[in-house]
Formats: sequence, structure tokens, C-alpha cells
Amino acid sequence: MAVPSAPSASAQPPAADASAATLAAQGRAHGRESVDVRCRITELRLSAFAGHRRAGFPLGPVTVFAGPSGSGKTTALAAYEALARLGGGAPLAEAFPDPVSCVPERARPDAEGRRGFRIGCTADGAEGPVRLDVAVQAEPYPRIVGERLTARGVVLLETALRDPGRRTVQAAWHTAGSAPVTRAPLPDDRLGTALLPLRVAGKTDGQRHVLAAAEQMVVALRSVFPCDPRPERMRRPVPSGSGRLLPGCDNLADVLWRTRAECGRRHGQLVGALHAGCAGPVTDLVAEPMADGTVRALLDRGDGFRTALARLGDGELRYLALTLVLLTGPGVLDVDTPGEVPDALRTLTVLADGFDRGLDPRQRRELLRLAVRMGERGHIRCVAAVQDASWATGIPGTTVVHLNP
Repeated sequence: MAVPSAPSASAQPPAADASAATLAAQGRAHGRESVDVRCRITELRLSAFAGHRRAGFPLGPVTVFAGPSGSGKTTALAAYEALARLGGGAPLAEAFPDPVSCVPERARPDAEGRRGFRIGCTADGAEGPVRLDVAVQAEPYPRIVGERLTARGVVLLETALRDPGRRTVQAAWHTAGSAPVTRAPLPDDRLGTALLPLRVAGKTDGQRHVLAAAEQMVVALRSVFPCDPRPERMRRPVPSGSGRLLPGCDNLADVLWRTRAECGRRHGQLVGALHAGCAGPVTDLVAEPMADGTVRALLDRGDGFRTALARLGDGELRYLALTLVLLTGPGVLDVDTPGEVPDALRTLTVLADGFDRGLDPRQRRELLRLAVRMGERGHIRCVAAVQDASWATGIPGTTVVHLNP
């Protein structure tokens, strides 16, 4: 595995162009459409990751990865989720529980017996496009051996392995003050970009630029909700809890108990979507407390008859769960949102592997159209994986990425 060279963060000041926030204000003053300054991931790069090599995938408000089994759809979503964990401050072992499985199959070790993988992404927002590229050593033991954060043509942070015997990497970040570059060791099991707010004082324009770019990347990565509804777990009554939806949607009944009381408008939208995607009439969706302290959910058929979720098919339950995810957002989902950032500057990305699993043609079209509508509002993005996307290519607002094994 090639190890990145020594740190060489750029010492020159960033280009003298207006920030996206300034451009947005200028656009509004002149009656033009404002610039979107919400933090969001717009590209995923898998330079050498599992079966992907030199791959770059554009990510729109709704992106569908399509391809047969073994083409790398799940792998791409797993890489995105791992970057999100690192951006939230998780250690490398939590982000990549099995790092060796991420190494390209035919990758050869270097002279020291090291093998690894390289991934990255681009986050758009007020600072414009900000690039993050990470090199991970998987063997003989996991560590982050190289990281680079770049914005406006300036390398703001760069790390490299200088002494293999130490569990640190040498980092250099842009300062543009009396010392143009600051150097210091950082741990080799954490993302340096996520640690910068703890290390950079923000006293110079250069330091503030570094902090703004790092914050944009971290906010974009942290706002991610991996979702794979499990119908077999959704049929049972669940204990009353926090009312925050889990990635497997096991506690859907408890969440419905909360959302029905808190937001009538969105609950009405959910019922309308269920009427379009479930068999038979649906006039309401209710949560009912049980004598043992649990909660169960039921469909109200409008004639005094209610159907328990236990009687619904797998496709109907997955459709219900994914619809709830797209309509509720970070206030209800069990996601680590950056509370220090205003809602207007955040965009939640839903990662949905097997998006169309168990759905009939009507359900998957309705669900994708809902994802597009929510994406147009700017606060919810969706990255999904399906085997065949022929049904999705004609739906406006959808980016389809075709993968081949």
C-alpha cells in the first residue's frame, strides 16, 4: 500500500473569491435565485475500495445505485456510512469493523506487508466544494495513514505516516498567519478533519477558513441515516421509548405514537401516501397503547375496522417505514445531528439499501416520487440501492448510477 508523502499543506491564502454565503446574499439583493448553502455530500469517491477502483459517483438529491448482485451497490453505501461515522468522531474500528474486507481483492502488500484502501467525498455548502480523501491501512493492523482536506484549490489539512512505530500521524494545516502552516501529531485511528475544531484557534483568516471547511464536511457527513426496515420486527408491539426511529424501524409503533400527536400535517401526508401504496382503503394510521405497557400500530380502514400491522405484507411494511423516514426527518430519526448548526444549514441523507425490496411497481414509484418531492425542498436527500432501475430512469429529479460487476 502506498503511503502518502509528508504533509505539505498549502501556505498561500485562499483565492480572493466571495463565499457562497456572500453570493447568496448578493443574489437575493438582485432578485436572483439564492445559492444553496446547506451542507451536503455531492460526490462519493472509491479510489481503491473493495471491488471499486478509481470510481467517482455524483450524488444528487435522489441517487439510485443500480446493478446486479456483486456490482458494488451495498459496498458504495457502506463506504458512505463509514465516512459518516468517522465524520461524527467515531474511531476507525467502529467505522470499519472488518477493514480487510474493504481492501481490493488483488491488492498486493508493499515491502512492509501493508495493504489498505482509499475513499473520499465532496461536501458542498457555504464554502463551496470541499474535498476529503482518506487512505486507510488495513494490514497488518488498521490505521488512517493519510488524509487530505482541500477547498478552493488550497490544501487545508494533510496528514501522513512518518513513524510506523507510533500510533500517530504527522498533520499539517493551513494557518496563513505568522506561521503559514501548523504541524502537530494526531491519532491514527480518528479522522483529523473532525478533530480540527479542537486544535485550531480561529485567530487568522487562514485558520477560520480551515475551520469553516472542516465544519462543512463534518456537518454534511454527520447528517446521515442508514435505513433498512425489517418487517419481521415491525409486526410486534414495542415498548414505549424515546420516539426516535431506529435504522431497522423496529420501534415504528412507538414513533407513530409520538408523530401523530406532534405533527398533524405530516401525519396527514403519511396517511395519504399509505392510501396510495397499501392494499385497501386507508383513512388513518393510529398507535394504540397495550395493557402491558407496549404500543402497537394499526391501519384505520374508515368503516370502524382496523388492521394490525402484523397482518400486513413485507412490502407494505417496508413501504410504510420508508415513507415515515422520508416525511419525518432528523427530529424523529435516531441520527447524530449537529445541534450547534441551524436546521437551515443541514441536509439529512437517507441511505436505503434494497430500496425496492418487496415493493410492487406502484409502491416503488410512489416512494421514489416522494423522495424526489422531499429532495426538492432541500432538507432530505436519499441514496438508494436497487437491482434494476429501469422503472426509475423516467422519474425527473432522480440520478441513476449504473454499476457492473
